[in-house]
Amino acid sequence: MFSKFRIFPLCFAAIALASASPSLARDKDTVFFESVAGSWKGPGEIVAGKYKGTKFVCNLSGDAVEGAAAGISLDGHCRVGVFNQKMSALITRKGKTYTGRFLDGSAGEGLDIVSGRITRDRAVMAINRKTLDGAMIARLHDDETMNVTISVKVGREMVPVIGMTLKRGARKVASGALR
Repeated sequence: MFSKFRIFPLCFAAIALASASPSLARDKDTVFFESVAGSWKGPGEIVAGKYKGTKFVCNLSGDAVEGAAAGISLDGHCRVGVFNQKMSALITRKGKTYTGRFLDGSAGEGLDIVSGRITRDRAVMAINRKTLDGAMIARLHDDETMNVTISVKVGREMVPVIGMTLKRGARKVASGALR
């Protein structure tokens, strides 16, 4: 399946997603991405498969995509023991769904976002890497805590493989200032 470092893009994808209360005057997806801008960090664990029990910690920072399309750009790293893996992502709205990539996409060492949707309290993104299909669900537990589950399709079932709980660091507001 994946090496430990190839599973990190799945982890990183999750950080891009959470939910926020929609604003009546603005597009709810734009409000959502602005609400998750800033820094997030916290532990995760691989809960199934060959590397079950592997623990890691991620430190990431995101900026809402500026312009007409809702989205987010993320940079940072995840660490397993003494090994660090650089992370980067770009997720943008395309029509009524989402597309994007983690690292260099599925053509390289990363993953592709092939579709997605945002609801009131969660984001769900379909992810793909060659023959691997999966989903990432991120739920904002409260303003400062995001719970993330990443699952892969095995036969007809979605099997959870990664669980994470991330805490918010500095939050970036729409003007780019930290609060």
